[in-house]
Amino acid sequence: MIKTNVMRLLDKAGIYYEVKEYPVDENDLSGVHVAAVLGQSVEQVFKTLVLKGDKIEYIVCCIPVADELNLKKVANITNNKKVEMLHRKDLQKVTGYIRGGCSPIGMKKKFPTFLDETGILFDKIAVSAGVRGAQIIINPEVLCEFLEGQFEDLVKV
Repeated sequence: MIKTNVMRLLDKAGIYYEVKEYPVDENDLSGVHVAAVLGQSVEQVFKTLVLKGDKIEYIVCCIPVADELNLKKVANITNNKKVEMLHRKDLQKVTGYIRGGCSPIGMKKKFPTFLDETGILFDKIAVSAGVRGAQIIINPEVLCEFLEGQFEDLVKV
């Protein structure tokens, strides 16, 4: 595995992480599939979602892969009247990442970032390493601090 920008940024900050690689299935890029292939709990594998707000242009949310983001909760947390998912065609232009390889670490610009509060229940969670086929295993509190993010209730019940 070659080092991704995500790994270089974590190395530079002196942050401990592990890398898990997996074979990419272009027909199923879902996080649930990634968790199954890696033998990890869907509660501990987080997907990175990017949203557009009417007041805050871009917002990053990391939630467990089997859960669905609650847009109203995100709008309230960010003081937006409305938020919506960033269109897939705009993802690389805004973040530098492609679908299935979007990491909250190392986007083109720094955006307000929120991790679902369930992350604090675990010693380690997985997020994308910035490419399809690799996940970073990291302490969620360390990740949140590195991202200057915050834990919030983000998912639909």
